[in-house]
Formats: sequence, C-alpha cells, structure tokens
Amino acid sequence: MRQVDVASYLGIAQTIYSRYERGYQTIPVEHLIKLSKLYKVSTDYLLGLTENPKQNK
Repeated sequence: MRQVDVASYLGIAQTIYSRYERGYQTIPVEHLIKLSKLYKVSTDYLLGLTENPKQNK
C-alpha cells in the first residue's frame, strides 16, 4: 500500500504517516490498533517485539 492510502485509512496526512514509518514521531495507540487490523497482524509484530505476525483472538 502507498503511504497516502494508509494515511487516508488512518484519517491523517501522508506526511504524518511518513514520520511514523521513519521513527520521527511516535504512533498513537489508536493508529497502531487500526494498522494491526488493516494488515491482519498483531501489534507486537508491528512494534518489532515478535516475529510471529499472528493476531491473538
């Protein structure tokens, strides 16, 4: 997905999402949860805390 598409999904500007990806800005929990649902992976996976992308149900 393009940054502009993900940013639109989150309801933010593309520049803000770019800052999340580059580590220049902390991602809010609500955006982290939305990304987890969008990509169907766990938040721990997105945060680099596990190599297992599976979501807990």
